[in-house]
Amino acid sequence: MDQNTTLHITNGSVLTKYLVALEFKGEILTWEEMLCEGPTIEHINSDKFLDIRMNFLKEFYDVEVDFDKVRKDISVLDNIENYTEIILWFEYDLFCHINLIGVINLLLQKKINLPLFLVCSGRIHGVNELKGLAELSSSQLTDHYDARVRLTADDKDLARTIWQLYNGKDHNLIKPYIVKHSSFEYLSNCLKAHLQRFPHSENGLSELELNILRIIDRRDIHSRNHLMGYALNFQGFYGYGDMQFERLINRLSMFYKEEEHSLTLNDDGKKALNAEANYENDIRDTLVYGGVKKKDFNFNVKLNKLVNSVNYGD
Repeated sequence: MDQNTTLHITNGSVLTKYLVALEFKGEILTWEEMLCEGPTIEHINSDKFLDIRMNFLKEFYDVEVDFDKVRKDISVLDNIENYTEIILWFEYDLFCHINLIGVINLLLQKKINLPLFLVCSGRIHGVNELKGLAELSSSQLTDHYDARVRLTADDKDLARTIWQLYNGKDHNLIKPYIVKHSSFEYLSNCLKAHLQRFPHSENGLSELELNILRIIDRRDIHSRNHLMGYALNFQGFYGYGDMQFERLINRLSMFYKEEEHSLTLNDDGKKALNAEANYENDIRDTLVYGGVKKKDFNFNVKLNKLVNSVNYGD
């Protein structure tokens, strides 16, 4: 932690503050995006990319993005001669991994060729739950830093390929990379999770949406906030935040009864959970993942692949 020429790129402001408190040396670029949702284009280093992202965040989440601040933050990459290495701090989940792949592609598009290292949290010895970087103790975080992995040319090529496919029109092309070996320990889990974000063929709900219904079915849920707490804690490899789950829970209200101190599945919720009916046309989600509309594809569990949606027209 004694190099003044290190550029750290973190996955959010919480971790940035933690690194500052622990007196990690170097400069920090905080990457606060959610590229796992909404449209993207391959060329990140462009005003068009920022416009697309700002419009999406405003429309879906009513979030105003300060265009000038984003440009100013990223401009640190225009003076790359100030640094001798870049360290990427990202976690095990899909949210972080799509951001990570995006950041690597931004560096590649800017033709930055400094040594690139990854610090990635997830499994901790002796702990059942997967852990985010900001959840680690100071000694655990330092241990992760000391064990950082230098990304190879093959790793960078893989990140470039995944980003191209994510921005393309056929996400089934991502499947072969689920089994590809790389320095990205959790990439396989994240790519599997991504494909299951599309509506399942049997019921029209994604794995994330079904998981919310399972929680209502199996737990004694008192309110939407209570449900959100469970959803945040039991989401596997998605890494979604409050804002995303609030949208999901609100959109799924047709599947549960909300009383003063309880949430319970209604008949539609039970049918959806048991795959007794298909609700894709009722939900009509206009979300986009990279270059693909969620509504245009179903995830076929038996085939373990995406198939064209039969319930939607353009």
